[in-house]
Amino acid sequence: MDNPNYKSGFVAIVGRPNVGKSTFLNRVIGQKIAIMSNTAQTTRNKIQGIYTTDDAQIVFIDTPGVHKPKTQLGDYMVKSALSALNEVDAVLFMINAAEKRGAGDNFIIDRLKGIKAPVYLVINKIDQIQPDDLLTVMDQYKQALPWKAVYPISALEGNNVNEFLGDLVDQMPNGPQYYPADQLTDHPERFVVSELIREKIFMLTREEVPHSVAVEIESMKTQENGRVHINATIIVERPTQKGIMIGKGGSMLKKIGTMARQDIESLLGSPVFLKLFVKVQPGWRDKSNLLKSYGYRKSDI
Repeated sequence: MDNPNYKSGFVAIVGRPNVGKSTFLNRVIGQKIAIMSNTAQTTRNKIQGIYTTDDAQIVFIDTPGVHKPKTQLGDYMVKSALSALNEVDAVLFMINAAEKRGAGDNFIIDRLKGIKAPVYLVINKIDQIQPDDLLTVMDQYKQALPWKAVYPISALEGNNVNEFLGDLVDQMPNGPQYYPADQLTDHPERFVVSELIREKIFMLTREEVPHSVAVEIESMKTQENGRVHINATIIVERPTQKGIMIGKGGSMLKKIGTMARQDIESLLGSPVFLKLFVKVQPGWRDKSNLLKSYGYRKSDI
């Protein structure tokens, strides 16, 4: 690295489910690498998004929303989120401006009290409240921790995001460029592809098939004509969910496939042939061997 003043560091994003962490990450990176939906707890693994400029590189770790776990999968998600805090140069605690401070926020604040890294309070979704109400939101958190800074933003609209990024870069230590400038995530393409399929399932099935879905990429091969052939299996817990997933005459599966294919083509920059299958695997969220085979590993915790 020629630039002795190059800044780099790792930043964790934590917060309750559905406060907009993935939306923020996608906004910063400029491409969809983290899945988004109105369903809480969509993010299940720590997803690293890489923001690079000529002068700096920040590796963001988008963690699963911290919540009270009810399954082994839920337990994995919470441990995964909290473990990220011990290995970073700064922590962003993100809250939803439109929601009152609750037990979930207090749970995270308690965990943040032992963190040595500077903690920023990021008040997201300011587009959903009246400007006059912002002070009330700030007052709820003012005394909770010695915040490095407080930033009201709208990840969706982009308000204050660039200003916040500039401040964050200034606070990073001098260091190397960890990843090539054109790399946006540390996850293999297969993982991001499976996440894009899972996002469409959340989007289209809503509450009918909430958290009992996993997606496994069986094969992903580039043909001689440049088209990428992908076979993926959607895993559900009950036969009724399989019925919902396939839909009348295969209509739901077709819809999921069409929407996911568009995002995958955008990600890979190539035409894609996507074939989806559905498999019932009862109680997979509480079986360690299945959690591992679907990409939820103890080594990530």
